[in-house]
Amino acid sequence: MKPANTALSRYGATIFETMSQLARETNAINLGQGFPEGCEPREIVERAAKALLEESNQYPSMMGLPALRQAVVAHDRDFYGLELDWQSETLVVSGGTEALAASLLALIDPRDEVVLIEPVYDTYLPLIQLAGGVAKIVRLSPPEWRLPLDELAAAFSDRTKLILFNSPMNPTAKVFSRAELEAIAALAIKFDVYAICDEVYEHLVFDGDTHIPLITLPGMRDRTIRIGSAGKTFSLTGWKVGYIVAAPPLIERIVRAHQFLVFTTPPNLQSAVAYGLAKDRAFFTDFTATMQAKRDRLIGGLEASGFTAAPCPGTYFVNVDIDSVGFNGDDAAFCREIIETAGVAAIPISAFYASAPETRFARFCFAKPDEMLDEASARLKRRFG
Repeated sequence: MKPANTALSRYGATIFETMSQLARETNAINLGQGFPEGCEPREIVERAAKALLEESNQYPSMMGLPALRQAVVAHDRDFYGLELDWQSETLVVSGGTEALAASLLALIDPRDEVVLIEPVYDTYLPLIQLAGGVAKIVRLSPPEWRLPLDELAAAFSDRTKLILFNSPMNPTAKVFSRAELEAIAALAIKFDVYAICDEVYEHLVFDGDTHIPLITLPGMRDRTIRIGSAGKTFSLTGWKVGYIVAAPPLIERIVRAHQFLVFTTPPNLQSAVAYGLAKDRAFFTDFTATMQAKRDRLIGGLEASGFTAAPCPGTYFVNVDIDSVGFNGDDAAFCREIIETAGVAAIPISAFYASAPETRFARFCFAKPDEMLDEASARLKRRFG
């Protein structure tokens, strides 16, 4: 038979599905895949149930419910001082992954170059290749994950169409500084390229720091696509509700891809997310404080087991150095080992590199009930402590 699509046929199941399946088979505590168990705001879930019974269940506009688009605009004005027109500068999509797919398909022509910052979330590279793009990768190394500005500048050329990056960053937990963002913005302006900013962890920035959207920097308003996610902001990853803000010409292009991908998103979920985004600032600061406490709880348990944790200024992931407990194999072997011998699942950082991966770090998710974090720590302490 003739071959399948060559851009996708090289990829197997994602590392998240693989490790979660192993966790299910072995009844391990799953701190691998990043879904926040037990963190869902009940009132937002109840609002979705109410909307399912009392509001329309037919196709909404492919642009999204006006209530949600208006809530996105109000949220971004309140937190970042952005002034947006909800009718021409917002789009509701079915999760961050669809936002990425629609944005990349809208902008990339075959052989266009895309700058990526590695370790890179596993969706990015396949989507770029599916669109016919060529990735130019800038590498970060643990445990500090500093952005090498000279290497970043060298990745840009007249062939560059856009830069795609994630801040706060999965899997590193890095939060890009203003100086780093200014360097990215300067290169985007110099080479006249777009920026797709995956900012789904925007409310998971810790220790009194704040998220800075690239779109707010001088010169970036008309060339930046900002992606947000109800899945991360409200701990409702199964809902797959995302939103994009960008200048009207960019939204117009993205809509042309969006209409042929999923077209629209369940209206009851959109209604509930609009309700959630309209909550006062205390709701979001409490969410951040709760996740910071979980971060500290898990890091404390990991350190008691002998691990050295990398800095974790954002997201709900913490990375540990497997050398710190004297493990002799690589990170993939480590993750399989702790599932089998400790009953805890993690993700190997090597899965986020395209080539010559870092192999000495593993990622744990702390967006879990406290008792689950404590039990996972106790199991790892019995194994390594």
